[in-house]
Amino acid sequence: MASRTVSWLLARSLSSSGPRSALLPRGKKLGLVSRGGIHRYNSTAAAAEEPITPPVTVPHTQLLINGKFVDAASGRTFQTLDPRTGEVIANVAEGDAEDVNRAVAAARKAFDEGPWPRLPAFERQKILLKCADLVDKHNDEIAALETWDNGKPYEQAAKVEVPMFARLFRYYAGWADKIHGLTVPADGPYHVQTLHEPIGVAGQIIPWNFPLLMFAWKVGPALATGNTIVLKTAEQTPLSALYVARLFHEAGLPEGVLNIISGFGPTAGAALASHMDVDKLAFTGSTETGKIVLELGAKSNLKPVTLELGGKSPFIVCEDADVDQAVELAHFALFFNQGQCCCAGSRTFVHEKVYDEFVEKAKARASRRSVGDPFKAGIEQGPQFFPHRDLNEVIKRSNATRYGLAAGVFTQNIDTANTLIRALRVGTVWVNTFDIFDAAIPFGGYKMSGHGREKGIYSLSNYLQVKAVVTPLKNPAWL
Repeated sequence: MASRTVSWLLARSLSSSGPRSALLPRGKKLGLVSRGGIHRYNSTAAAAEEPITPPVTVPHTQLLINGKFVDAASGRTFQTLDPRTGEVIANVAEGDAEDVNRAVAAARKAFDEGPWPRLPAFERQKILLKCADLVDKHNDEIAALETWDNGKPYEQAAKVEVPMFARLFRYYAGWADKIHGLTVPADGPYHVQTLHEPIGVAGQIIPWNFPLLMFAWKVGPALATGNTIVLKTAEQTPLSALYVARLFHEAGLPEGVLNIISGFGPTAGAALASHMDVDKLAFTGSTETGKIVLELGAKSNLKPVTLELGGKSPFIVCEDADVDQAVELAHFALFFNQGQCCCAGSRTFVHEKVYDEFVEKAKARASRRSVGDPFKAGIEQGPQFFPHRDLNEVIKRSNATRYGLAAGVFTQNIDTANTLIRALRVGTVWVNTFDIFDAAIPFGGYKMSGHGREKGIYSLSNYLQVKAVVTPLKNPAWL
């Protein structure tokens, strides 16, 4: 129950609406600029404070291949920086195509010859549950690494995101022994059944804005369904993935099942997306880079690709909305995680009857936002408002974008809510709330916001193949 409460409370964990994608060329690192280009310190007082020393050391900076931490084949490293100060946290192994080849070979062998796909489902379940227990045990260290490397508030990482990570793996552990096919009636004396089998080696590329949660969204369903994995971290935030991967091996995950490559998009990312021995791709990042990933997957071995891409989510405030509640949630929808959210409520449509009241209260709320060192307790970190007259207008304007990830609707009228729910061309609609993410709730977009769904039962199908089995029946008692 506690984990459910966490997932409801702020389980507001999303991929970036435009993080610099893991496949784009590397750019310059700038001192006090956040990962998405938003200045994290916008007051003299905050900038002048002495940065708090993170309560953690960096235990792993190498690549994880075949169960062992190893240097990049080239010997090269790159710097990961503290976004508060621009100072170097650590030098991390820079994987490239040769390292991807090594990791894919390990994953291929682990799938074709290793025990993981052949383990009884309840044994896979036990390992995933133990992983979650170890994450709980090391909650504070993992959260500190996430904040240090990413810049998000420590309270958010420690109280929401790390517990949600563990919750997600417990959720997928619960599915491990409940995946099965069907018995299908046929026109004739045949026994027909379907089998759901793991797809093979999954290549996964995650962004920098939610490093831990994107790891869980992708790795969880892939492991529960018996696949092996090569995951490429974002070059800006490699540290937490390397840390938790070690915990997975402590929990008993066989060698080669989970491999972690830190590196850059044009080298490691492109090599993974185009690899002929990768059976499945999953990518979170920008729409532009998603097109590249899709093309590389198609041109290589026509591997299926799940894409979770950008969004421009409308936040719709109707004339009968609770304005105080709508202002508070509009503020959260835009500013959560420094605004570095794929489904951030970046377009706010306010009915003209409450527009002036909403704008005044929104200005007052924004002025109270606390900004400073993310390791300091109480630190949190503009929407543009558009008046509208009627539902037809706001529906048309909300849908007038190439994206379709999410939307928020604020009204006390159930008929208004139902009209908007069905008219908005998006993958998620929140009614009188925003950014609610539970392990069981699917997430994904319409239009250019992506292909497929992550989390929930729908995510399992991303990593499964369906096989039909037909056997003749002689003298059947019934058909």
